[in-house]
Amino acid sequence: MGRSYALHLAARGARVVVNDKGGTVEGTGASEAPESVVNEILRDGGQGTANFDDVSQREGASNLVKQTLDEFGKVDTLICNAGILRDKSFLKMSLDDFELVLRVHLLGTVYVIKSAFPVMKENK
Repeated sequence: MGRSYALHLAARGARVVVNDKGGTVEGTGASEAPESVVNEILRDGGQGTANFDDVSQREGASNLVKQTLDEFGKVDTLICNAGILRDKSFLKMSLDDFELVLRVHLLGTVYVIKSAFPVMKENK
């Protein structure tokens, strides 16, 4: 969904920050997905930048918002759709993996909103 949102908004003139920490289903490695999406945006004449911060951590969410402000000066729209997949049924998923899913899906959303909201409120 993130790629679709980014391309759709950039095609309509939005300046887009594409965030993805990346990784495999097992949680290892990194991803080139943000750069790939940004390259599509730039190729089509839009404006975008990649961010690889971990939004499940307060500092990562804060860094994401800071980068957005540094590069584009403001935050007008925020789409929180960070998510991870652990290819396991509930009974096979360890509690550590379950906690990580909650950190990314729930706390990642809270941390990004908490970082961006004061700035967005100033923009009205």
